[in-house]
Amino acid sequence: MSDPARDQRHLGIHAHRRSPRGGVRITQLVGPGGAGKTSAGRILAQRLGWQFVDLDQHFMACEGDVAEFIAAHGYVGYARRNLAIYGEAKRALTTSAVFALSSGFMTYPVEVHEDYGRMRDAIEVDVLTALLMPAFEAQACAEIIVQRQLARPYLRGDRDSELSCIRERFPMFMALRCARFRSDATPEEIARELENFVRRQVNEA
Repeated sequence: MSDPARDQRHLGIHAHRRSPRGGVRITQLVGPGGAGKTSAGRILAQRLGWQFVDLDQHFMACEGDVAEFIAAHGYVGYARRNLAIYGEAKRALTTSAVFALSSGFMTYPVEVHEDYGRMRDAIEVDVLTALLMPAFEAQACAEIIVQRQLARPYLRGDRDSELSCIRERFPMFMALRCARFRSDATPEEIARELENFVRRQVNEA
């Protein structure tokens, strides 16, 4: 279970401000929940022969239900613990990997940790980071995301709260300085496009 004092000390941020070199690479998929990060990311990892890490699943394996954790520790407590789990997962890597980051990972309040801003910036500008959005127009994106999010039982959301969340986060996602991909195709088609992107970036490194 979570140890808040440990999470404050050891978020695993300092050692991972850049994608690992020396043969171990990380593609990080960011974007709202329901954008296809998990479904396309798993296929992408298979096509590349890389490990796949779903941060939400990793969190639940460590801490249990997300909604219950937030109810007990607050959203900032959840964000802080999620950052720690992210750091632990990265430190454990021995092979290249595709990470599907949590929906709010790039939009946490900056005060969640003193190094969060620098870590977020490093992810944002990494050449292997990809933003997935089902549409690049706010209203169309919101409608798709809300429909997909409400189908996820572990989130326990409602339409109004999910709509408010994606409307608030949409401009934050669209302002990210990373490669972006429309994820309104099939997971296989999205994964194929992402694979081309990753292989091109790796070859140019």
